[in-house]
Amino acid sequence: MTVDDTGSGADGDGRVDPEPGPDSADSGEDPLALRLEGLILGAERRYTPFQAARSAGVSMELASRFWRAMGFADIGQARALTEADVLALRRLAGLVEAGLLSEAMAVQVARSTGQTTARLAEWQIDSFLEGLTEPPEPGMTRTEVTYPIVELLLPELQEFLVYVWRRQLAASAGRVVQAGDDEEMVDRRLAVGFADLVGFTRLTRRMEEEELGELVEAFETTAADLVAARGGRLIKTLGDEVLYAADDAGTAAEIALLLVETMANDETMPELRVGIAFGTVTTRMGDVFGTTVNLASRLTSIAPRDAVLVDSAFAEELVRTRDAPASEAAAAEEAAAAEKEGEEPPAYRFALQPMWQRPVRGLGVVEPWLLTRRGDGGES
Repeated sequence: MTVDDTGSGADGDGRVDPEPGPDSADSGEDPLALRLEGLILGAERRYTPFQAARSAGVSMELASRFWRAMGFADIGQARALTEADVLALRRLAGLVEAGLLSEAMAVQVARSTGQTTARLAEWQIDSFLEGLTEPPEPGMTRTEVTYPIVELLLPELQEFLVYVWRRQLAASAGRVVQAGDDEEMVDRRLAVGFADLVGFTRLTRRMEEEELGELVEAFETTAADLVAARGGRLIKTLGDEVLYAADDAGTAAEIALLLVETMANDETMPELRVGIAFGTVTTRMGDVFGTTVNLASRLTSIAPRDAVLVDSAFAEELVRTRDAPASEAAAAEEAAAAEKEGEEPPAYRFALQPMWQRPVRGLGVVEPWLLTRRGDGGES
């Protein structure tokens, strides 16, 4: 939670003498909300922001930066912080003092963690706990069953969160150490793909909110599962659009075609279009940036329905890795040569068809290629 830069509560030598937290009746807050907060945080309110900063041994300015980065609201100098808040400040400041993180990087750590966990917490409360806390018996209120449910779930969800985080951290660290050089750790060559539901704006006018929410959830869930199963990484979801990345063009191509095929076989889903580009990408806080990402987005906007458009760099990469022939004529020549030698012809997975060059706003003239599977219209 953010704080202001004024306050009191320390004696002359800087020590803080916290007082017990306010009584809920005096604070005007819901007693159950306070009980839930105490259960989840595992500690009672004891400190004002000023006292917490002094107890942690950090300046109010730095404490404010950390709390703002974590996404917490301004509480002025209310006595609302706990020992856990003090410990978190002390840990972040300690990493800076030890030289393990710069101050700017520590703020980034706070911001990325806050943004990610805020979305997770909102989803769990809105979707998960809301369903579980339906009153089991007539006459019971939801508030009467919320506390015991949270009490049972909290340790299990905490352990699972740490497990998934460690797994994701291990996977990410593995990708980084396999990078060719230090520059690749930040600016890497990746395949980046956007998948976009066609006509989503029109759907929002026709569908009920609940029905629309179910469609978006189904789309995001399907996309996330396909991307993960094929070895890609889901970067983010934007309701009617998903952004994913893969280390190699073949993986990105397979994901794109599977997305189109899966959505086409679902009568409840709108048509899909996908754009992919290959090149240098800057990664920050789990997101990706740069010209390659912009190009993938532009290709998506001009892609035909239920089709995949890729840029020339992506097409060249598929040819280089022998996932697609340079042309169908070249593939026919290779097949004839292999037959003459009594060998198996190359087993290409994908086909590429050049499309008309066209100007793309902000990126100049691009040459899109239509990506298909071999045998799905790719062979002439």
